[in-house]
Amino acid sequence: MEIVAFILVLLVAIEHFYILGLEMFFSTSKTAQKTFGLDEAFLKQESVKTLMANQGLYNGFLAAGLLWGLFFANPVSAVSIQLFFLSCVIVAAVYGYFTASKQILLKQGLPAILAVISILMV
Repeated sequence: MEIVAFILVLLVAIEHFYILGLEMFFSTSKTAQKTFGLDEAFLKQESVKTLMANQGLYNGFLAAGLLWGLFFANPVSAVSIQLFFLSCVIVAAVYGYFTASKQILLKQGLPAILAVISILMV
């Protein structure tokens, strides 16, 4: 189960680095339009590009925290760090569910929930 937990936490981190890239560097791309359900004209507005980049940065912090917990934290605090950052992802997904898109809970929240469950089962 330890390997499953590791893989799930790593997948959540990778997902959030992907979101960072999409929001910070490719916010006007066709992929971003499809992913976020927004049209090109809206995404090309400077204020929207700035907001997207800010959101991307926060996703990067979540991913970095998860990697810290997986690879760099001492063994005593590693699980607590992973659980903290996964909890942040879950809270953000629940908030997104109510404010932006119901799919956020499935796409971002579910992997984090599964990772938490797998960590707690170790």
